[in-house]
This record gives sequence, C-alpha cells and structure tokens, in this order.
Amino acid sequence: MATTKKLRIYFSGFFNVPPELVQEYGAFDISLINDLPLFVDPFLLFNSEKDQYRILHEEMIKYMMFLKGKSGAGVSNGLLKAWYFFPEVRQNWMGFSKSGNRGRGLGNDFAKALRSNFIQTFKDFGSETTTHTHLGKLTLIKDGVGKDQISDFTCNLIKGFLAEYTQAFAQQYVPKEKLGKFNVDKVSFDYETESWKARQFTLPRLGNDYVLLTPVDILTKDDAWISHNGFIEDFSQVLSCIDNEQLRHKVENYLAIKLPIEPTKEQREKAVEQVVAQYPFLMDVYVKLREQAADEATETSAAKIAVARELFVANLSLLIGVLDERTAFFKTPTSSYEEGMKRVAFLKHVIEKEDGYRLFYVKGRPISRESDLQIMFKLTWFASEFSADAEVNNGRGPADFLVSYGSNSNTII
Repeated sequence: MATTKKLRIYFSGFFNVPPELVQEYGAFDISLINDLPLFVDPFLLFNSEKDQYRILHEEMIKYMMFLKGKSGAGVSNGLLKAWYFFPEVRQNWMGFSKSGNRGRGLGNDFAKALRSNFIQTFKDFGSETTTHTHLGKLTLIKDGVGKDQISDFTCNLIKGFLAEYTQAFAQQYVPKEKLGKFNVDKVSFDYETESWKARQFTLPRLGNDYVLLTPVDILTKDDAWISHNGFIEDFSQVLSCIDNEQLRHKVENYLAIKLPIEPTKEQREKAVEQVVAQYPFLMDVYVKLREQAADEATETSAAKIAVARELFVANLSLLIGVLDERTAFFKTPTSSYEEGMKRVAFLKHVIEKEDGYRLFYVKGRPISRESDLQIMFKLTWFASEFSADAEVNNGRGPADFLVSYGSNSNTII
C-alpha cells in the first residue's frame, strides 16, 4: 500500500527517508505518535565492543561519582537543580509514557533518593572490589531509583552523543527543508566550572521541537540487564554464590525468618529487600553474576528489540494498511461515541474476518502485555482529530482508553 501523508507514524515517514536507510544506519525507526517501551540499557554501553560506547559509560560513571562527592555536603537548591534535575529526553520518543512522549523527568524525588542512597545503601558505589561500577545497581532496591529514572538519566548523560548521531544521519539523508538548528542543553559537563554546557545541532524538525535517533545496539525492552526484577527472581542463585558457608547459612536463616509460609510475590519481594538492607553485599554478588553472563546481555536485548520492531513497526504497518484499504477506519465521524464505536467495529472486523489476529502474534506467541496492546491501539488513532488517552481514571476505575474531542464529547472504551 502506498503510504499517504495522513498515515505517517514513523520517523522515516515523517522525514521522507526510506525505512531501509534508517535500519542500515543502525537506528530504530521510532514512532512519532507515541513513546515506544524501549530504553537505553547502560550495561550495553559498558559491555560493548565499540570504544565510543565504553567511553560514554565511563563518562556516565564519572558524573555519578561527581554527584556522590556532592551528596554528603550541603547543596543549595540552585545547584541541586543544576546537577541532579533532568527533564525527560522526550525527543527520542522512547520510554514509559502511555500517551504521547512526555514523561515526568528527574526532579526533586530523584535527587533526594539518589543523594540518600549514595550516603547509605550505595556508599560503596564507585569503589566496588568484586565488580565494576554500574548505574543499574541503583535500581536494585525498590525505594531507590527506578528503572524509568535510570533510563531518563542515561539518555540525559548521553544526549550529546545522540544529537551527534542524529545530526550525521539527518544532514546526509533528511531533506533540508525538514531540518532546523537547535540549541540542545546539557550535552557536556565542565568539571572545572562544575556546570553543564549547551551546543547547537542541525536536527530533524517536528513542529517546534527536534527529534533524536537512537542506535539499536544500545536499546532493550522492559527490563535492563541489571534490574530489580531480575535481582528478586535470581535471589536464590545469589544466595548459592556466597562463598563463605557460615555467612550463607546466616543470610538464608535471616531470609527464612522474614518470609511467611507460602509467600505472595509481594511478600517475597519485601523479604528480599529486608535481607539486602541487612546484607548489602548481596547486590554486588548479583551484579557479578550479571557480569559473568555479559555475553548474553547483547543477545537478549537484540532479541527483545527484534520483537519490538516486528510488533510495533512491521505488524502494525500491515494492520494499518488493511484498515486503510478495506475499512473506513481513518474517516473521522462527528462525535466521540461514533468515533469509538465505529473504530472498534472496524478493528473487530479486520481481526476476525481479515486474519488481522495474526498481527498480534510474534514468533507464534500472542501479545501477553496489556501495555503493548494499548500502544498498538493508540498508534492506529494517529490520523484522527480525536484524542485517545490510555488508562484514564475519571472516578469509575481505570479505562483502557478515553476518546475525546474537547471537553464536551468523550467516550470510555
């Protein structure tokens, strides 16, 4: 099907670039309608064979050590904002936003958690004796820094690289009329003046903002290689790797005391966190295990990205093609109720009568995450004048979507 202007979703479509060129360059052909659940895993930078990536990781750790050095001292509100606060890098259109590309960014809560962790739980950060230093380590306790925050932080700390990477592609392949000059803030840190510097780049222009591409080989989906979920799931293996037999039994006994009989997932998670609070060295045991299996990190992340590309790009493009060719899905009615009902009916027809159900399978397995299905649904509304917002709660419990046209016309799906 020939792609019309109205049916543009991806970077390649918006900027008149063949999708094959984006893929050959090594970047992900991002949606410019809604964030995709992808993010940069700092472990992939650490573990890369590319010198440039490893240097990026070293620079990230250097900045973290700068922050750690400032955590114990009194810091003014101005410097706290200058050093610890970062907006979400929404221009790469990746992350955990269910609607659009605007997340919360890193503000006061992140700054407080990070400073507190450096003083207490992660006071050995940067001086580990059995492992290297990893940003992912900061996510291993639930009341610490979450994976979405580490994702935002990582993107901010490599924003200069992402801008250079995108500029090189854009100047070669993107039509000049679709480019603009933008001052990008916080792209390099001057340790002498202890301040961030901005720099001007020529980048793809989307409205009044710019767009950033991200290399596929530093991306993953869902969880990073070093993650809180992985730590909890692998905790039995962590315990078995404690060399000192007496200490291992001591830790196992402490865990047994904290665990109720037939614990739920939440109770086990809480028990593990209590054990880790008592024996923080267990985090380094887990990190060491992940380092020893580092070769799997690249392979695992590549497989996740391949699934994401098939689901959110290849299959979704096919679904949109069928909807556009065989239904009136993209013709906007006059009310949100009609919009919602007709589009659901069109989707139902394509899924049930046009073999559309096949597009919700990847490698023979159906989509299992509700959030992935919601993103696919959201991306099919891109041509409408109506808004379609996911997981809205207006007092009657969360709905999958709220379709609206202004404040006077809205329908819950």
